[in-house]
Amino acid sequence: MSANFSQGAPAALWQALVHEAAGRAGHPLDETRESYLVFVLLRFQNDGALLARTQALDWLHALGQAGQVRADALRDVGDRCLLIAGLFPGLAARRRVSVDYFVELGRGAYREVAEAGRSAYAALFGQLAEGYRELVEVLRGLRGDPRSAGLERLAAAVPVHATRH
Repeated sequence: MSANFSQGAPAALWQALVHEAAGRAGHPLDETRESYLVFVLLRFQNDGALLARTQALDWLHALGQAGQVRADALRDVGDRCLLIAGLFPGLAARRRVSVDYFVELGRGAYREVAEAGRSAYAALFGQLAEGYRELVEVLRGLRGDPRSAGLERLAAAVPVHATRH
């Protein structure tokens, strides 16, 4: 890897990091899952409320919605649970739940999106739900990589009180 790895478009940097982490984790991702994981990292890298939210309450709220609003809300729960389980497993211990709690909640959210979706959208979320644990393992592979400056931004954006539950 070149010395100027930290320069470049955020998407390209995340993609390189995810690709390498997937190899280290022994879970090479196809292009679709790799791209989706990059999309999630980009979307949430500046979300200061990521760890402050209560995912189960967001899940319940999502179930009360209809149509695309419901699908988007469930997708968000699945995405946030994925990030928490993979990047911030210490939050589970602080909340007195297991990391599997976030894995199962997130996987279930993706399954709901798949069941309610149509064609390619349903297939994507079915695939993501099926390989949820692999995605978590890939994200775990990002932890501790000194080139993952986006993780530092994500962690820095999280309010201190949110990590002390």
